[in-house]
Parts: sequence; structure tokens; C-alpha cells
Amino acid sequence: MRLAGRVAAAIEILNDIFTQHRPASEALKDWGKSHRFAGSTDRHAIGTLVYDVLRRRNTASSRMGDGRPRALALGVLRDVWNMSSAEIETLCTEQFGPGVLTAKEKTALEREMRDDLPAHIRGDFPEWLEPSLQAVFGDRAAEEGAALSMRAPIDMRANTLKASREQLLEAFAKHNATAGSLSPLCVRIESPTHETRNVNVEVEPAHGLGWFEVQDEASQIAALLSGVQPGESVIDICAGAGGKTLALAAIMKNKGRLVAHDQDKHRLRPIFERVNRSGATNIEIVAADECAKLGEMGGFDCVLIDAPCSGSGAWRRKPDAKWRLQPKQLEQRQKDQRDVLAQGAALVKAGGRMIYITCSVLAEENTDQVKTFLASNKNFKIVPYAEQWKHAIGGEVPKSADGSSNTLLLTPAQHGTDGFFVAVMQKVV
Repeated sequence: MRLAGRVAAAIEILNDIFTQHRPASEALKDWGKSHRFAGSTDRHAIGTLVYDVLRRRNTASSRMGDGRPRALALGVLRDVWNMSSAEIETLCTEQFGPGVLTAKEKTALEREMRDDLPAHIRGDFPEWLEPSLQAVFGDRAAEEGAALSMRAPIDMRANTLKASREQLLEAFAKHNATAGSLSPLCVRIESPTHETRNVNVEVEPAHGLGWFEVQDEASQIAALLSGVQPGESVIDICAGAGGKTLALAAIMKNKGRLVAHDQDKHRLRPIFERVNRSGATNIEIVAADECAKLGEMGGFDCVLIDAPCSGSGAWRRKPDAKWRLQPKQLEQRQKDQRDVLAQGAALVKAGGRMIYITCSVLAEENTDQVKTFLASNKNFKIVPYAEQWKHAIGGEVPKSADGSSNTLLLTPAQHGTDGFFVAVMQKVV
């Protein structure tokens, strides 16, 4: 397919996403099944344009004065793919292309963008979330939102049960891999452009050998800040597919007890294959329907809570999620977080610690939840994150994106990671 046909296909898929309110991944998959003639390079280019539109929906709509899929795609070609208005006009007239530009579209593509647009437009996030993001970031809300609207790199965590970061860097030198700046375990491959393919790291021999797991650097930091030690008793009660559980097993050097549990059996299902590949031998998996077992296990030195959340910190990777998020869903997530904090607190032994984590940048899910929990649980105290960093990781301590000295918020704008929040709380009695 030529670019003109790919653009037309992206517009068709965006129409499906918008009208049927479907996840982008499903719409792209279904389009590929019904258009078998499209090769992998075609599907990559089409998918890249679709996701770029979803990342930059507000700014593209502002440029074009039109929020429909065709207009959004044209706006992204202009401002993200850096095509001139003349190049876009030529493309649109080609066979199988999206069709001739209107006079209004030509004017929109040629004008200069204003620099005084509202934060939710410059930052490409839903307008109803503007007060929330400004409460966290102040006048940097647009900058933070814009960073969450960029393409994300591929981060890998070296599995020290089987390989070192140096070995992983050597294995991926052909893809220009570099060491992460925050996590001592991170190896990064920069995000592709619209003209280059994504690197499928999971088809490499190093993955089959269990040398690494794909895991954002901020998520790696969250696991490291748990401060777990070999021989401790640890539980991950929102284990999901097991990314942090596997990280904990490696930090613990397979010594001690590590329990993994999640109430969603579908999220938990992939953990079994990952455990086998990783070489972890100290993980005990408690099934979704066996929650009662947790209370019978006694107190834990460390309880890790990767809480259900809005996912706002992962908008770079799932840009359609930010447009599907609604106030009622955020309210439900906050309730879920309160529930899981109460569950986790009951499992911590005296002197133990609880690590509360979200992949969110919203105070409602982060600092507000921690304040509410501590206000009603006087037997817990906050452990300042810088103190925990020096103990668990060492080296230079990054500043929290929200200015807090107690809890850590990592963001793509300030740290080059996904948005992640970490709070460490100790049970004092």
C-alpha cells in the first residue's frame, strides 16, 4: 500500500473506534483480518497514525477546527509526521487516498498554531481532567500532558536471576539499546518514528532464555523501592500478569517467601509462563478465588499494592484510554483503592511496610488516598521516599514531579518514564 491508502485506512479505523467506542487494539486487529492484502509494514504505518491521532486528538482538532477522524488524521500528518500542506494535498488526490482537500482544510493546514490555547488542548487530555492535572502540576499541566502524548520507548528489566544488565545491553546493541538513567536494571530502546518499525524484543533469544521482562523503568523503580531483602516474607496482592512479582523475586535472590495474588483471574493467567521462564523459585501463586487464604498466612514483612487505577500515567502506551475515562470510572477506581489499602494493611506485620503504587498522575488516586489512609490508620507512618531510595537503590535521588518530599511521582516530562506514583508506609505497632 502507498501512504495515501494507509491514511485512508487509518481514517476508516478511527471512524470505527469513535462510533463504536472500541479499544484501538481491537479495531486495528479486526481491520487487519478483513484486509489480508495489507502487509506488516502497512499495518505498522496505519497503526502508528491511528495511535498518533489518539495521542494528539485535541491539538489536531484545534488546528483543523474539526474533531472528526479525517480532520484529525490530516492534522497529525501536518504536526506530528511533519508533512507540508502541499505534500498532504498531493497525497489526498492519489488513488485510494482520503480524497481532495477542501478549501477549509487547506487553510487549516497552512495556518500557524496559537500558543495561548487552554492547557487541556496543548496537553492533549480530556477537558474535565484539567483541574486535576493543574492541582498536581500547576502551570506545567500542559507540558506534562504533552509528554504523556508522545510515543513511548521500550524498557526492559534485566532479570538478575539469569543475566546482568551488561549482558542485556550487549544482546540488544544491534537495536541501539542504552542503559536507563534511574533503574540500575533498565535497558531502553528508543521509540520508533512513523517510518521505522517497532522492535519486537520478545522474539529475541534473550527473552526465551528469561534474561529480561518488558517493564517500564518507573515500574522497575516501584519494585526496587519496596526494599525487599532475601529471606523476607512478601506479598503482591495486585499481581496481575506478574511484572513486579518477578522483579521482587530477583531482588530477593529466590530466598524467602513471595506470594502473588490478584482478584482477576484473567489478569493473573500469564504469570505462570513468566515465572517458569524467569527462573524464580520462591513464588507462591494464590488463585483469584482463594482470597481467604491470604488472611491465614500471617503477617508479612512487605505488602506490595499495585492498585487498580485510571492508568493516566500510561497514556503514552494506551492513548485511547484517556478518552474513554469518565468521572464515574475514576470514582470507582478510588473506591477500589481504598478497599485494597484496607486489605493490604491487615496483612502487614508490626514493623513491616506497605508499598502503595499506581500508574496514575492524579492526586485523587495518589497523595489524596495516602493522606486519607494515614488519617484513619494511626498505626502506619509514611517513610519519605528519598530515605527509602538511599536504602533500597542508592545513588542520586530524583525529585518528585509533584514537589512532594514524602511520596514519589515519576512522569515522562520530568523523568522520561511512564507516570508512576509510589508511597512507602511502615506499620509502627
